[in-house]
Amino acid sequence: MRRLVPCVLLLSSFALASGCATYTQDLDRARSHYEANRFEQALALFRVLEHDQDSFSVPERAQYAYLRGMTDYRLAELAPQGTGVADPRKGYRDNARHWLGLAAATEKLAPGGITSEQKNRLTETLADLNRDVYGGAEALPEGGAAPPSDAPASPEEPPSESEPSAPTL
Repeated sequence: MRRLVPCVLLLSSFALASGCATYTQDLDRARSHYEANRFEQALALFRVLEHDQDSFSVPERAQYAYLRGMTDYRLAELAPQGTGVADPRKGYRDNARHWLGLAAATEKLAPGGITSEQKNRLTETLADLNRDVYGGAEALPEGGAAPPSDAPASPEEPPSESEPSAPTL
């Protein structure tokens, strides 16, 4: 009986050690699905892994969030256009923005989880997704802020010294 306890402890420690590696292996498998354009399979694995993110290292968390967001983004491009609440594209794009925002924040706090190519793609994709929320900024002047609607189109000339200025209240 005394020999059985150490054997059980040893076997259970092996099981726990291999369990930690399983999350990383699942992340690698999901990455493989993503890279092979099998986005539905990748998303299924990402959803299973979502509750176990705390088992990842910080760089793996950044990779998870990046890949999850990009998977949702790609699925949004493939989804049929719906209407109102039943619009799968909007749902995927909302999820993509959430996960890519987490990836950017994680990478900012602990750099090294996302490659420079992925950072560029992340920035471009987030800019596209942010237009859904904030609207397009293409029409704004170079300063970034639009003049108020009641403001004159061009600034008025200051009154000359010979003209009396209007009294201020």
